[in-house]
Amino acid sequence: MTAFSKVKLIVSDMDGTLLNSKGEVSAVFFKLFKELKKRNITFCAASGRQYNSIIAKLDKIKDGIFVIAENGGVAKQKDKILLSHYLENRNVLQLIPILRKIESANMVLCCDGEAFIESKDKYFIKHFQEYYHSFQQVENLMEVAETTAVFKIAVYHSQSSEKYIYPKLQSIQDTVLLKVSGKNWLDISDKNANKGEALKKIQELLGVSKEEKMVFGDYHNDIEMMQEADFSFAMGNAHKDIKALAKFSTETNDNNGVEKVIKELLDAL
Repeated sequence: MTAFSKVKLIVSDMDGTLLNSKGEVSAVFFKLFKELKKRNITFCAASGRQYNSIIAKLDKIKDGIFVIAENGGVAKQKDKILLSHYLENRNVLQLIPILRKIESANMVLCCDGEAFIESKDKYFIKHFQEYYHSFQQVENLMEVAETTAVFKIAVYHSQSSEKYIYPKLQSIQDTVLLKVSGKNWLDISDKNANKGEALKKIQELLGVSKEEKMVFGDYHNDIEMMQEADFSFAMGNAHKDIKALAKFSTETNDNNGVEKVIKELLDAL
């Protein structure tokens, strides 16, 4: 596609997109990244993950990329914070008791540099460590919320966050942003905290237009950033809503869907 020659910024979600089902970044991507750098094309990782968790996956290239973490709660270039949005403290204190009442729901308070849980569910704790490398298990999240700023609350359900958590939170959706971010996860953030708003900040810094951006995603927390790019790609494994929204499609995360489009872009230059 000759129009690919306009692209100056590539933005990719992590889970279900750049990462395969084992949570790995392919060796192919790292090779392609070197070629992107030679052509002055910038890469940005955008995820609901904690910043430390994203960097752990992309450690080889961490100094040469932008990172949007916590679904837009924070954006960084190296150690420089470009943007941050915290939940209002009163909302956090209101939400914790509500979430405790939802059967089989496990919550995470996502804070600057660290996450906090009070769950004793061994399966959940083992699973959640894939996404949150720096965390503390505490007895009472209310005590944490009283003294610590929170980017977002991530809520996990072993079967379906869309079916079992989202419907229980409709009464609060006017005050916070609710995003089903994966089959098992729902994220609660400040109304202004999303990947699209964070991406706007980065594109301003780079002087990049909508026509010069390529974005990859697979779930609802990718909607706003996909709307910010002319080249929006839904993964083959994406939620049906994302496939309907995206202008283009690619193969699944287990079949190097992101890498195949990047290679096509490089071949077009």
